Parts: sequence; structure tokens; C-alpha cells
Amino acid sequence: MATHELTRTFGETKAVASGRARQRLLAGLPLTERRVELAGAATVLLEGGDGPPLVLLHGGIECGGVYWAPIVTGQARSHRLIVPDVPGLGESEPVARLDSEAFGAWLAALLRLIGDEKPALVAHSLVGSLAARFAALHGHTLSKLVIYGTPGIGPYRMPLGLLAAAIVLDLWPSERNNERFERWAMHDLARTRQRDAGWFDAFNTYSLSLASVPRVKRTMRRLIQTGTKQIPLGELRSVTVPAALLWGRHDRMVPLHLAEWASGRLGWPLHIVEAAGHVPHLEQPEACARTLSAALA
Repeated sequence: MATHELTRTFGETKAVASGRARQRLLAGLPLTERRVELAGAATVLLEGGDGPPLVLLHGGIECGGVYWAPIVTGQARSHRLIVPDVPGLGESEPVARLDSEAFGAWLAALLRLIGDEKPALVAHSLVGSLAARFAALHGHTLSKLVIYGTPGIGPYRMPLGLLAAAIVLDLWPSERNNERFERWAMHDLARTRQRDAGWFDAFNTYSLSLASVPRVKRTMRRLIQTGTKQIPLGELRSVTVPAALLWGRHDRMVPLHLAEWASGRLGWPLHIVEAAGHVPHLEQPEACARTLSAALA
């Protein structure tokens, strides 16, 4: 078999494995998937549930919105959920430059798609920085804002070990390097895996399948550049929509003291998930869901 045929076959095998992994992540969830055009970017949305609209924005992670899966069933009982893949990640196509302006245009288009009722917005990690800046300008389009494990709301310096793990994973997206990165993200990686080993294996397979895709690599690098920059306090204080903070007690990526700093200066209530790191919705889904409900109340 010719080299180009082997390469094509290998690529097709990876695509099949990636598709199966995504199906496993979404199996049994009360969500449907559709593709829409938002601000020039073909965007994949997961939707379901009934009640006031709630938008869940994932952070800087290759797999996009599917990583909310452990908490969506409960949230769908009381909310109409809208869970998009941010441009360039998951199954969504990229925009030319994912900065505050491009993200704002994309999010505004998403909110118009929802209809007249203002949604609550939960935004995690690096994307939370972009969402906070959006809320400073367009808070009138939201009913509530929950900023979750987000570096841009305070004085942040990425830990050198985390930076090294991110660079190595970007250059060599392997299972071993992914595990090193996950140990930064999670308070107890072994316990998280044991909660649902099949789901977690699919999560890793799908994330790693995207980690070598050029559009995903470019988006991740851009998000790290923009999402880790501190937003001026004056800009954050101009957020008029009711806002709250959600954090894992043992977050090593974005330590809790940053959230405490921001809460003290902005007056935004701080809601903490115990026994969790940067991704409580994966580590402690039941506790995270309860804490999120309190933050949205």
C-alpha cells in the first residue's frame, strides 16, 4: 500500500475513533445537536431541557462543550440548556481571530438565536475572561453571569509547571502528556477516572484526537494569550448584570485566592466546590450542580 494511502487510512481510523468517543460522551443525555452559522462561524450547539435559558460556555479545552455532560441532565430539569462549541474548538469552525471583538460578535449572535428571554451565562476558565468582558459591554442581554475558574478577573501568573505541561501537550499530544496536564486540572485524577471509567476514556480519546488538529491548536494558543490577561477592575465594575463566582477549593490552575481577591473588590458572591480542582463539574458533578444552582439562584 502506498504511503499516502496508509496516511489516509490512518486519518480515517482516527476520525472514526473520535466520532465514537464523542457519541459515548453524549450517550443518554437529554440534548440534541445542530449546526448553525454564528457571526460567520459554523457552530455546533447542544440543546435540551425546559425552563429559563442557560448558556454553558466551556473553557480552553479541545473537546468543546461535551465536557459539561456530567451535570447537564440535572440542569436540563430546570433550564433550557444551550451548550455551544466555541469557534475553533470541538466541532465548531474557527473565526479568523478569536479576540474579544470576534468573540463578542459570536456570542451576541448566539444570544439572538435564543430569543427574547435573557439567558443566564456560565463561562469557565479562559473563555470566562472573554465572557466577563462581553458582560461589561452587553450585560443587558443577560439575566445572570457566573464566572467559573477564570484567570482574567484578577492578577494572574500561570504556574511554570502548568505552562510547561501545556506546551508539551501542544507539541506532543500523547496520553502520557495529557495525563500530566490533567493532574494540574484535577484535585484527584484517580477518583475522577473511577467515577465512570468508560466516559473518562472517551473524554481523553476525543480530546486527544482534536489536540493535533491545526485549527484547534491555533485556537488554544490564542485563548491562552487572551484569557490569562487581567481585565481592568474598572471594566469589571461596569458589569451591571447580577454576577457570581464559582470555584474549586483546590484549583491549582487558577488558585482560589484569585477568586477571593476578585470577590472582595467586585462584591460578587463566591461559591466554592469542595474536594475539587479546576473542573468541579468533572470531579464532583453532584456538588458542582448544587453549587451552580446556588450561584444562579
